[in-house]
Amino acid sequence: MSGSTQISSPEQLVSLINSQRLVVVNFYNEWNETCKTIGPVYDQLAASLARPGITFTKVNAEKQTQIAQSYGATNPPLFVIFKQGNQVSKFTGQNPQQLSDNIKKLAAEVESGEGGFGEASGSSSAPGTWRGAALPRGYTDITDQVDVRGLDLLNSDSEFGGVKTLFETKAPTSLGKGKGASTGKEASSDWVESDVDEQLMLYVPFISTLKIHTIQISSFPPKSDDDDDDENPIRPKTIRLYTNRQHNLGFEEAEDIAPTQIFELKPSDWDESTGTAKLELRFVKFQNVYSLVLFVVDGDGEGEKTRIDRIRIIGESGEKREMGKLEKVGHDD
Repeated sequence: MSGSTQISSPEQLVSLINSQRLVVVNFYNEWNETCKTIGPVYDQLAASLARPGITFTKVNAEKQTQIAQSYGATNPPLFVIFKQGNQVSKFTGQNPQQLSDNIKKLAAEVESGEGGFGEASGSSSAPGTWRGAALPRGYTDITDQVDVRGLDLLNSDSEFGGVKTLFETKAPTSLGKGKGASTGKEASSDWVESDVDEQLMLYVPFISTLKIHTIQISSFPPKSDDDDDDENPIRPKTIRLYTNRQHNLGFEEAEDIAPTQIFELKPSDWDESTGTAKLELRFVKFQNVYSLVLFVVDGDGEGEKTRIDRIRIIGESGEKREMGKLEKVGHDD
């Protein structure tokens, strides 16, 4: 990839931020003299530094007002830099040398594996990993600590993806696509839907004990203009979390056990550009977690099936566990 990419929608920008190691965003106005002066400098940097994993973009602040408002770009030129999905730098573009120095420094870190990329950094997040929301300060994406061999999902429709789909690192195929794009079977392996009703019961074991801060859930149900939407899948609404179970729970069994935490998601909790809601946990209750059960009790809408595209686990990883020795922690059944 060389040169810069013109951004035409919020979804396009979010997809790049979540799939590329380094994304530089140039907010500009066509009539602004400073933008006209700094533009060629930016274009030269893009031409020389853009490559797979390092992407340069342009956003016309007047045409893409939603994006501009989201990043406070009301007075271009403004440059915002994202590294592995996180905003790391934001500055005005009046100083060409500052622009050049900032971008070259971060690009060099990416190329050398420093600054939060690759094995040299000690980060558990792989480059290009999908994330539906920014990471809380001080915590990392620890989804790679999921023991995929022990995953279990009850009441899932077999025509769609298996349980491992939920933890794939690539961006969901429905991201940034128009109405109805996520209904076809061509991408049927890319998300999970419930079967006979709205409920899902997901068991997630981990290969190490975790401190879990946040769970990100992404869901891209198709939109419809029809009044009768009961055929379309819906997003989760009520979610119950249970920690440190040795196996998955049955639906009736879960009703008799007090959850560690309950969430009631509202439509406003979902970021429409990424289809993601953040479950911010009572951190003190999630300090020594070796397994998690996520019970979707119901969905938000008239549909009879619940849909989930991706799940990310955010927090801190601890000591590796010996597989096959599931000790109980803090349970009194």
